[in-house]
Amino acid sequence: MLAREERHRRRIEEDRLRPPSPPPIVHYSEHECSQLGEKIKDDSKFPEAVRVLLTWVERGEVNRRNANNFYSMIQSSNSHIRRLMNEKAAHEKEMEEAKEKFKNALAAILVQFEQIVSVFHAASKQKAWDHFSKAQRKNLDMWRKQAEEIRNIHNEELMGIRREEEMEMSDDDMEDAPESKDSDDSGPLAQVEALREENDSLRCQLDAYRNEVELLKQEQSKAHPPHSEEDATRQQQLSFLQQALQGMQKQLLKIRDELKQREMELEKSTEDKQQLESQIQSLKDRIQAFPASHTLQLERPEWEDRGSDENTSHANESAASAVVSCSQEKESVPDKGPPSPVKSEREALLVGIISTFLHVHPFGASIEYICSYLQRLDTKISTTEVETLLGRLPYTFKQELTGVGASLEKRWKFCGFEGIKTA
Repeated sequence: MLAREERHRRRIEEDRLRPPSPPPIVHYSEHECSQLGEKIKDDSKFPEAVRVLLTWVERGEVNRRNANNFYSMIQSSNSHIRRLMNEKAAHEKEMEEAKEKFKNALAAILVQFEQIVSVFHAASKQKAWDHFSKAQRKNLDMWRKQAEEIRNIHNEELMGIRREEEMEMSDDDMEDAPESKDSDDSGPLAQVEALREENDSLRCQLDAYRNEVELLKQEQSKAHPPHSEEDATRQQQLSFLQQALQGMQKQLLKIRDELKQREMELEKSTEDKQQLESQIQSLKDRIQAFPASHTLQLERPEWEDRGSDENTSHANESAASAVVSCSQEKESVPDKGPPSPVKSEREALLVGIISTFLHVHPFGASIEYICSYLQRLDTKISTTEVETLLGRLPYTFKQELTGVGASLEKRWKFCGFEGIKTA
């Protein structure tokens, strides 16, 4: 009997502590729909309003008569995305400022740790160390080790933050690198195709902006006279969309002009190629004609043969000079100079990739950072190979020391713009 009463009392206590169940969601009606539309536009009531809208849609409340009302509520929900993105951007900005503030404070703390460790090192020298007692020396040595350990922990933390920032920058560079490589390797035809695709994409975006502007205009004309804040918000959205529309139109016209220019350059290069091929063919025909004319002149007298030989040699010389001049126009062969520090095409590729990488790192990068970037492209690349190659090119790359104390670091920089004047 007592156990039954205890269970009953416990069940009552659990029911009392259980949170109340949410109120049931009402069914769709014109009145509830108008109220829900106002709640969706209110930031404080937006989560509850979206939950009701989701329940209505899942219940199957949408039909042909009220489809426009549901479309308006869904469109209002979509407009809430812009406010959420602005709020997210503001929080990200605050987070970046807090990170920068923390990094600066950590750097200042690390400088003071360096000064404290320097004091311990100065006290450990013989001219000062001999004047301390044995107990004092023991305490000084223990304090020095503790200070160095804490200094190293803070230094590793600061270096980890810097490495994360550099890795984020390198990831952005690797995303941009394939695009730049493709643009360098592609010919005029590929560039024209890329411009056409960009033109189509901009046209689609332009149509989307136009549709959104028309929807805002229709909604503003059909709705009741809004409050001042809502009116200002809609006017601001409308002006923003109109400015974006104008910018897209200008960009579209610019892309079209560039597309026409590329097509004209492509046609011109095709005509030049055909003209050069016809010139080369005519020169080949002239060269083949010289031996035939030489055999026809064998039966002439000796004094005529001398003259004909001289004329033939002059003709051969002129034809050869024409062929040489034509070949020089097509492909010039450089004179042999001093041996190049770049010994293979692989090393030339490495120099190009490293130059591009260091060009976007104006403050330089360590050899480990450079090799980690290169090993993403080829895992066989070693640190010794890269450092030896950089050392053979003093007019292109130079090594500098940065930092103080324990944060001292060797960094490689690209100096080709200055080295071209002295090389």
